[in-house]
Parts: sequence; structure tokens; C-alpha cells
Amino acid sequence: MTARKSFTKGVLAHMLPIVVQLYIDDLLAKLRRDDEEGQTLVEYGLLLALIAIIVIVALLFLGPIVSRIFRNVGSNLAGS
Repeated sequence: MTARKSFTKGVLAHMLPIVVQLYIDDLLAKLRRDDEEGQTLVEYGLLLALIAIIVIVALLFLGPIVSRIFRNVGSNLAGS
């Protein structure tokens, strides 16, 4: 085996674990990033559900009061 082939083979043997490690690190980074995007979507969904529940409860409590106010305004306008 010539010195050049021996050198090339030694360099490749030394570089292969580094290349594999970089590939694995890149793949894991992509998986983590995708996981965080899904997690963010779930968080937004939970916030939306919480806001919807708050709005429904507010309408249940304030609905009769607002209805009475509009009825009074309507009867005052009709009486004018």
C-alpha cells in the first residue's frame, strides 16, 4: 500500500465518526424543533379553549343584564 492510500484511509477512518456524529446531531435538532412546533400548537389550542370557556361563562352571567338594558333602550325609543 502506498503512503498516499494509507494516509487517505487513515484520514477517512478518523473523519467518519465525526461526520456520523454531526449527522446524528442535525437529525436530533430537527426532531426537537418539530416537537416544539407541535407543543406550541397544543398550547395555542389550550389557550383558545380557555378563552372560549371564559366567554361562554361571561355571556351566561351578563346575558340577562345586557338583554334587559337593550329592552329598556328599545322601549324608551319606541315611547319617544
